[in-house]
Amino acid sequence: MNRGDVRVLLLVFVAAFFSACSSAEKKQPENTPALASADNTARNERDSTGATTTPVDQGQNETDLTITAKIRQAVLDDKALSVNAENVKIITNSGIVTLRGPVRSEQEKSAIEAKAKQVAGVTRVDNQLEIAPAK
Repeated sequence: MNRGDVRVLLLVFVAAFFSACSSAEKKQPENTPALASADNTARNERDSTGATTTPVDQGQNETDLTITAKIRQAVLDDKALSVNAENVKIITNSGIVTLRGPVRSEQEKSAIEAKAKQVAGVTRVDNQLEIAPAK
């Protein structure tokens, strides 16, 4: 076998491999429920209007960055909170803290807001946390 033959065989193998992988990914076992759509288009459009606070609005001064870091640490230290709660958006600008994202319950929503209010330098908390539907 010469080099050209080896290259052709390699290309055929790679093409067959990727073809098998892509068709395997598309198949869903009959007894597996369909996954919920991860389409966030409506939320993304809402955030692109400039009417809502997004992480881009995070203040870059030392005070705002410190406030955000302290709130994030307080949230992470609370082992009773869900993973969703640990990953909420915390945005601080001029001492005003905006909380956004899904949480599991009203209790988590309140707990995160309380943690934000306890941090020195916070002038106001805009709690936009949403309670995610139960699975």
